[in-house]
Amino acid sequence: MADSEIVMVGPGEIPLVTNLYNEIFRPPQDKAFFERRLLGRYNKLLLVANIERQPVGFALGFELKPSVFFGWLLGVLPSQRRQGVASQLLEAMTTWAAEHEYHGLRMECHNAHRPILHLAIESGFNIVGVRWDPDRQDNLVLLERDLSTILEE
Repeated sequence: MADSEIVMVGPGEIPLVTNLYNEIFRPPQDKAFFERRLLGRYNKLLLVANIERQPVGFALGFELKPSVFFGWLLGVLPSQRRQGVASQLLEAMTTWAAEHEYHGLRMECHNAHRPILHLAIESGFNIVGVRWDPDRQDNLVLLERDLSTILEE
């Protein structure tokens, strides 16, 4: 398992997140895509995973409503997968959300992205629904985790 360093970064690192995103996901997005999505959001969280001081992954989230935090995006470079980096990012986001008194952490994932679905389920998330994503013409699996006992573990 990789021992990545998870670092909380600010909005000045959106270009780095954009570059990571474009190495991981398709279609590519520009910096403005992230700025628009995060504009006006409360309690934005931007995490970057580094291995040997090189960025290898990221996680982004924000408050969905006062009691629920939304894990919007999580990605790891293909060359660094299956080393536990995504688990470390998700754990860091979960802990941060619990420390900030959120009662739930919600995520959405395309059904085809099985590794992240497995990770979420292994991390204590429950499938709470499905919704249609008109942008990708596919279903999204809705996942949620109760955070009430996180800080006790």
